[in-house]
Amino acid sequence: MDELSASMEDYVKILYILKRRYGHVYSIDVACETGYSKASVSQAMMNLRKKKIIVMKEDGEIVFTKKGSRIAGELYEKYTILCSFLQSVAGVDEKTARKDACRMEHCLSDSTYSGIKTYVDHVFLPKG
Repeated sequence: MDELSASMEDYVKILYILKRRYGHVYSIDVACETGYSKASVSQAMMNLRKKKIIVMKEDGEIVFTKKGSRIAGELYEKYTILCSFLQSVAGVDEKTARKDACRMEHCLSDSTYSGIKTYVDHVFLPKG
């Protein structure tokens, strides 16, 4: 995956979640969802545009580039796999699992994540 800071990854994931939830996303949606200031969100969106992760339409709608869509999907999958693992294997409640998965997704090595993903896929996905 392209090198993004943990903060940028969090923004990408929030954009992805909001896009799935509402079908579109604007900076104000991100500010409302996160509680971050409009100025902070604006700066983050500028950084994501520079990295060619997003583009902004004339009306302000935020849209993923092809590269951004790929990265967002990978980040969201990682987050959901970690949430599933923490809840199903470690017995952690959903709220704690979400919070911890958000932290873990930034610091796990690729090999550790791959092992967790393989385990979750093997144990929880239907065979056949």
